[in-house]
Amino acid sequence: MERGAVVGAGLGAGARIRALLGCLVKVLLWVASVLLYFGSEQAARLLGSPCLRRLYHAWLAAVVIFGPLLQFHVNPRTIFASHGNFFNIKFVNSAWGWTCTFLGGFVLLVVFLATRRVAVTARHLSRLVVGAAVWRGAGRAFLLIEDLTGSCFEPLPQGLLLHELPDRRSCLAAGHQWRGYTVSSHTFLLTFCCLLMAEEAAVFAKYLAHGLPAGAPLRLVFLLNVLLLGLWNFLLICTVIYFHQYTHKVVGAAVGTFAWYLTYGSWYHQPWSPGSPGHGLFPHSHSSRKHN
Repeated sequence: MERGAVVGAGLGAGARIRALLGCLVKVLLWVASVLLYFGSEQAARLLGSPCLRRLYHAWLAAVVIFGPLLQFHVNPRTIFASHGNFFNIKFVNSAWGWTCTFLGGFVLLVVFLATRRVAVTARHLSRLVVGAAVWRGAGRAFLLIEDLTGSCFEPLPQGLLLHELPDRRSCLAAGHQWRGYTVSSHTFLLTFCCLLMAEEAAVFAKYLAHGLPAGAPLRLVFLLNVLLLGLWNFLLICTVIYFHQYTHKVVGAAVGTFAWYLTYGSWYHQPWSPGSPGHGLFPHSHSSRKHN
């Protein structure tokens, strides 16, 4: 009898612990859902403001133009000053892949949930295809500029010995070094990704305002894009402080901004384009977009 009473008491205690853990999990899930809802609402409101988006463009310009001055006030031995740091290898070098993955999921969910039409969804996703083409084309153009402006040399203890080799390939094959004008591809890519993500994410404010389905998965994907946008801003600051020459960074950012203007600021408003973010998803979205 005593043993049975002990076993029963143990089972009762275990049941109470499981019930307590179940309540704790429910409370944590409720808190997480509240934070997810509140965070996505506030982030959508900020990114959806045309005034704040214009200020954001000014912020990016200030980062690139004045950010290099911070190199005199930061620790040059910090982990972010190394080309081999974790963020530079895993994120900056693959910035377009990360952007396509996160932003592609967001655009897919927003457009399909708003229209339920595969063709419209594919059209909006094609903006990422255009972005990939811009990135590839810019990278090739930067290499061409370096080839056309460079020269072949061999470092010696007494100085540099120039060679009359015509291009980079033959120079490197001979074991020498090639140096030309190198536009910062990292500054270009981070600037372009920041502008692109801010433009695409701004649609979520209108999406919520029209009362379209906005469950936890969509809100989570949106917040992940916001976090990635914040990371790109931070890594852009690190890039302009620690890496590349000043003019190389400014030119890279200027080309990235120009690429954004040609696509999002101009071409995407034409009927024969992939369309601007939000086009065709909401009532009167086209006209309201032109007035922003």
